[in-house]
Amino acid sequence: MDLNLVRVFLAVSETRSLTAAAARLYVTQPAVSQALARLRRELDDPLFVREGRLMVPTPLAESIAPGFHDAIAAIDRTLDGVHGFDPAASDRTFRIALSELGEIGWLPAIVRAVRAKAPMMRIDVVPMNVRELPEWLGRGTVDLAVTPSPVPGRFEKVVLKTQGYGVVMSTKHPLATGELDLEAYANANHVVVASDSGASAIDQALHRAGIVIEPRIASNHFAALPPLIAASADLVATMPDTIAEGWAQTWPLVVRALPFDMPAIDVSLYRRSTTQHTAALDWLFATVAHAIRGSSGRFQVIHGDAL
Repeated sequence: MDLNLVRVFLAVSETRSLTAAAARLYVTQPAVSQALARLRRELDDPLFVREGRLMVPTPLAESIAPGFHDAIAAIDRTLDGVHGFDPAASDRTFRIALSELGEIGWLPAIVRAVRAKAPMMRIDVVPMNVRELPEWLGRGTVDLAVTPSPVPGRFEKVVLKTQGYGVVMSTKHPLATGELDLEAYANANHVVVASDSGASAIDQALHRAGIVIEPRIASNHFAALPPLIAASADLVATMPDTIAEGWAQTWPLVVRALPFDMPAIDVSLYRRSTTQHTAALDWLFATVAHAIRGSSGRFQVIHGDAL
């Protein structure tokens, strides 16, 4: 079988589009259609059927895609080993999905590490959307993603850190020194952040504890929390404890332990499953992982006057 046919198959499988596959392969759409027609004849299967604007794989296509993917990835890595990847000469653009906290805390370290070896490489940050992440990584819409939320699918990942959670409130809050039991927590006025990528883990822990929280305030950004909570003697928020403790160094805030069981969660770096630019992605994956693991984060940049 012509190896180019396999590459066309994977491009269509990953993008679900003849046009996007052609753009990825730097060929025309008719060339992709012709290659797909040859592959259909060789495998005696339609492979993809059009549903609306998408090319949806048949059961046969779904079954052979993992084997084709692994084979092409192995071939590309072998060729990359011969030709090598020089980050200093690369001007590729890579897209990294980060939450607001990830961007505040780790983007400086990521950029510093990448630019030290690849000064011409461009990094685009994509706002985190946990629901869309499996499709983004599966189609190559983003190259990497940092999230505490498990991402279903065949995506390579590494655990960067383990994060606990706590309850943050003003030093003037009655619960700042009083007993913070489950009932007091459930009856408190809660603030949540709509973009919190760890929200699902909190919701699961609350469900196990048998309580439901109806937040009084839903903010778009974590950056709004320190001044909001510090100025309010009745609000609490559940968030990563290390970040809250950092904010408490310069804001009049207190961090209390959770009054229910919530295991620490793994924050992981995921990489896309698509096969293009394998060597460059290998380098970026390793570089970003090393940068984040070696950084304590810059979360304290959201600070108040020193106490």
